[in-house]
Amino acid sequence: MHIHPPKIEYFDLDAKSNTDPKGHLRGVEEYRLTRHGLYMSRPVPGHPRLSHFESWLLPAHGLRVTRQSWHPGHERDYDLYVDVVEISSSGSVWKTVDLYLDLVVRTGRSVTVLDTDELLTALDQGLIQPDRAQWALETTYRAVAGIAAHGHDVVRWLAACGTITTWRQR
Repeated sequence: MHIHPPKIEYFDLDAKSNTDPKGHLRGVEEYRLTRHGLYMSRPVPGHPRLSHFESWLLPAHGLRVTRQSWHPGHERDYDLYVDVVEISSSGSVWKTVDLYLDLVVRTGRSVTVLDTDELLTALDQGLIQPDRAQWALETTYRAVAGIAAHGHDVVRWLAACGTITTWRQR
């Protein structure tokens, strides 16, 4: 399996921009900074399936929680996509380092962990250190247990932890 180093993404509040892991600079519609983290909302111009997405960067949880909006006919069978990430900030710029593991949440029904194979291959190839891989796994276990214990509802679990997330009207 070909594996990539951890993906890095930047969020510049002053410039209202988001630089994706491939280095593409994207305009951001809204940033909202709260005591729990950073909310971002931006369109996805030119994408054949995806029209808009919103993310919460939640440092205390080590998570990026994303809600996507799809063009008609391209909808997906999940509500939220959760990345396990290291989050840091310096001035007005936030940074995430994606540690491979993802959760797909079907609110009220299920939570599925993805990409464990990628994490283990990255560990084997020295692209991630054992302590970071352990942190990613423990963060994933904690999130899965919390989400499942709250009816497979990410927003409800986060609220029970005191982390309030709000989303744009669709």
